[in-house]
Amino acid sequence: MKESPGVVDLLGVLAYAELSAYARMTEDAATLAPSLADRAALSELAVTEYAHFRLLRDRLTELGADPDAAMSPFVAALEAWHAQTRPGDWLQALVKTYVGDGIALDFYREAARLLDPSIADLVDEVLVDEGRSRFAVERVRAAIQEDPAASGRLALWARRLVGEALSQAQQVASARPELALLVVESAGEGATDISRLFARLTEAHGKRMAAMGL
Repeated sequence: MKESPGVVDLLGVLAYAELSAYARMTEDAATLAPSLADRAALSELAVTEYAHFRLLRDRLTELGADPDAAMSPFVAALEAWHAQTRPGDWLQALVKTYVGDGIALDFYREAARLLDPSIADLVDEVLVDEGRSRFAVERVRAAIQEDPAASGRLALWARRLVGEALSQAQQVASARPELALLVVESAGEGATDISRLFARLTEAHGKRMAAMGL
C-alpha cells in the first residue's frame, strides 16, 4: 500500500534537500575553504548529507514511491534558493550551512510531528545536526573575534538567507497542498497555532544567530 501524497512529498523534498546540500558543501569545500583542515571537515559533513539522502531514497522505495518522481517537484524551488543565496566567501558559506539551511529544515521537521512514528523518526534522523553547528559556530565566532566588523555583514547575510528560506518554503507549500496540509495539521487548527509554529521557527533561528555571535 502506497503512503499518502503528503508523506511522499515530505520525504521527496527532504531527499532532494539532502542531495543538493551534499553537492553544495562539496563545492564550497573545494572552492572556498581556507585550509585543508576546513576542506576535510566540510567534506565530511557533505558525506553525512549524502548518507541521509540514501536513507530517504530507500524509504521512498519501500513505500512504493519512485524517488526521482518524488523529488522532481522540488528541484526548481531548491535550485532557485541555492542560486539566490550563493555564498561569496567562506564565512557566508558557513552561515548559510548553519542558519539558512537550519530554518528550512526546522519547517520540514514541524511537518513530520504528527506522522507515523517510523516516518517521524526517520525525519529526525536525517535532520540531526551531526556536528554542523559546532563546525560553523566555532569558525564564525573566531572570525568575528579577529575582525568584529564582519559581524554586521554576516548578520545582514543571515537575514537575507532567512527571508529566502521562508519564501522557498511558501512556494513549496503552495505548489504541493498535501505537504502544506501536513504543516497546518502539525501546528493545529487555528491562526493562533500557525502563529505559534512560526514563533518556534523564529526562536530557533534566534538561538542560532546568538550562538554565532550575530
